[in-house]
This record gives sequence, C-alpha cells and structure tokens, in this order.
Amino acid sequence: MTMLAYVSCAGSGEVDVLAIDERTGELALRQRVELGGMLMPMFIARGGRHLHVARRSEPLAVVTLAIDAGTGLLTRTGEAPLPHSMAYLSTDATGRHLFSASYGGHQIAVSPIGEDGLPRAARQVLPTGDNAHCIVQAPGSGHVYSTCLGGAAVLHWRFDAAAGLLSPAEPAQLAFAAGVGPRHLAFHPSGRRCYLLGELDASITLLDIDARTGGLSPRLTVSALPAGFTEGAWASDLHLTPDARFLYASERRSNTLAAFAVDAADGALALIGHVPTETQPRGFSITPDGRFLLAAGQLSHRVTSYAIAPARGTLTPCHSLDVGQDPNWIECRPAP
Repeated sequence: MTMLAYVSCAGSGEVDVLAIDERTGELALRQRVELGGMLMPMFIARGGRHLHVARRSEPLAVVTLAIDAGTGLLTRTGEAPLPHSMAYLSTDATGRHLFSASYGGHQIAVSPIGEDGLPRAARQVLPTGDNAHCIVQAPGSGHVYSTCLGGAAVLHWRFDAAAGLLSPAEPAQLAFAAGVGPRHLAFHPSGRRCYLLGELDASITLLDIDARTGGLSPRLTVSALPAGFTEGAWASDLHLTPDARFLYASERRSNTLAAFAVDAADGALALIGHVPTETQPRGFSITPDGRFLLAAGQLSHRVTSYAIAPARGTLTPCHSLDVGQDPNWIECRPAP
C-alpha cells in the first residue's frame, strides 16, 4: 500500500507526485506535472478531489488539478486569477470558498469555488498589515485568523459562509513584539487553542481561543531553535500530528526540525529534540495517519521522509529523494 505526497517546486515550475511506502517510508516519483511559473503554496480541497496551487509569477493565478480517486495522480483542470502573489492558500469549512494571503500585497482575499471544484476570480480583497502570511479558519467555528509578519499581529475575522465574505471581528487583532514575525498557525482539532510560529525569532506561542468571542490569549512561548544556535532565526513551517499529540517546526538557518510533545490537558509543549534535515527546509507535511513526516529542502532540492515514533514523537530518517528545483510546499493524502 502507498500514500501520496504532492510537492510544489518553484524553481522548475512543477508539481511532483511522490509515493510513500507505508511499511518503510521509502519515496518514489510517481508523476511530474509541468505547470510553469513560480509555484509555492498548495492546498488539498475538502473531500480530497482537487489540489489548488498558487502561481506567484505572472500570470498570477490559482491552478487547480483534479486528483484521481483511485491512483491519486493529477490532471490539470483550470485556473483562476488571483489579485496578487499569494503566499498561502486554504479553504473554509464548507469547501466552497478559497482563502489566500499575499506577503507582498499586504492583503487577503476570498474566492468562490464552483460546483466543478474550480475557484473563480476573487469576490473580496481586504488590506492587512505588512506582509500577510497565512489565513486559516478555526475548526468548528466561523472565526478566521490571518497573520501579518511585518505588521507583527494576528488578525481576527468573522466569515459569513452564505455570502462568502469576511468582516473584522472583535477583538480585531492580537499584537506581538516587532521581532517575532507571525508566520504560520496550527490549530488544535478541538478549536480551543492554536500555535503560532514566529519567523523572525523561531518562537512557538500557544494561544488560547475564547469560546464566545474567538479572541486569542497567549499562554506560553517556546523556541524552535537548537540550544546554543546563535546565527539568527528563520523559521518556516509548523504542523501538529492528526491526533494532536506532537507538534513539529522547521527552521531554515539551523536546517533542523524541532519536535515537541503536546500536553493533552492544556496544550503545553515539552521539547523532544531537534533533528538535522534538508538544507533550508521551507515546508513539510505529516501523513494523514500520523506515521510519517516529509520535509523539503529548498536548496538541496530533495525531500526526506521520517518515521514518527508513535509513543515518543521522535523522528527517524527513512529515505531521501531528488525532486524538482526549489521544493517548498508538501501536501499529503491517504492511500487510495
């Protein structure tokens, strides 16, 4: 049996489809889809029928690829314009609306998704603080959060799924110190808390979510940097395992993955350790069964798989594979 991973390669303008052996974690190239342009963020749509890929070079667009229900292979089905170069894609809980965030455009957008699974042109574009970096809806709620790396804040929105529109919520934002650089969010499946990765200091902040207002409250902060590392932080990605027992973060200057155990009662983090990984690990992903982590090296042009120890959360390297140039984003799907 095999699982599949989709890897966007910005330098060679392609999406590589990798097979993951469920017994060994060995990787094999199954398909290479040439799309052209600088491909970066991706998102598997609700239901697993489509992969959406942002092209961040002209013409700016979200490219949609159908995922074959049996093989998991990709077929390009269409594209829609995006209002700017988008650094992040996600969908709302219904799967009928595409959210996107633009680092250079300092904005977020909402695009409707048709019954055919294809996004349309943006319905709404909203200005943010400097360097919007991600946008995610919290599980089980109408609350949406977006980060501003340069603006040092997490913005809080209400989403009307019927109208497909965002509006500022109250409280409207949570401010951070200038040296944090809010980048990515990882939500606990309960919807009661989330974790924020700071790009500029490699911090991970546990945020409690008010059940009534959706407001965020910082509770604790830990570092994703290895002890004694002094060359400056450049953190990149953050993910929880599906069972929310472990959290991992990637850091591009130390070329490491940090592993943390998550307290089941309060979400507190306890460091498990650091593992050396591919050079400049821009993005990584965890398989839906929580057994493997795949990390992409933006400068090594390789992907490495790691086995996740079910009891301890430690990472053991399994296999490395050459992929296209500048791999930066990975999305995993279960075996067909």
